[in-house]
Amino acid sequence: MGRVSSDSTGADDAASPSGVEPADVPTDAPTDVPTDAPARRPRLFWWVLGLAVLVVLIDQGTKWWAVTTLGDGRVVPVIGDLIRFVLVHNPGAAFSIGTEFTWVLAILAAVGAVVAVVFAWRIRSIGWAIALGLLLGGAVTHLGDRLFREPGFGRGHVVDFIGYGDLFIGNVADIAIVAGAVMILILTLAGITPSGRQPAQP
Repeated sequence: MGRVSSDSTGADDAASPSGVEPADVPTDAPTDVPTDAPARRPRLFWWVLGLAVLVVLIDQGTKWWAVTTLGDGRVVPVIGDLIRFVLVHNPGAAFSIGTEFTWVLAILAAVGAVVAVVFAWRIRSIGWAIALGLLLGGAVTHLGDRLFREPGFGRGHVVDFIGYGDLFIGNVADIAIVAGAVMILILTLAGITPSGRQPAQP
């Protein structure tokens, strides 16, 4: 009888060499928590703001050049008649839409800028940070035109000077906004979320 007891004890020790029963091992420990998320979020936020400031500086600088150089009505061909520099002051949106609602366009630009800043704090994707920075910069510089250019506060006309054939005339901010929108479309189609993660594949 004593020998049987000894063998049983040895078998138990072999099955649990650490001396800890399986029920004592924690099974609810997190395994997929991104450790760098808290540090990465503010870093990408400043990327968004930095790119937006760059867009504003380039857009306003090229508009200053257009006003001082093309103010006499001259037209500068760049690629024949396909791309040219010609100065116009646009009271409306793209394609001169909404020319009688400049105040509304200014409010929409302000709302869009605020939403972009709030959303920028939440993103953790570099691609989304670039896209949002382009959109934010374009919205802010257009808002500046609406607020501070002639003919008055909130009714300012946007300076356009890049002519695309006979289609429309735009500026650098328009290019940034279109590029940001296209990036967001591509990221969405690729399944990349603002958090930087892709949906799990089946």
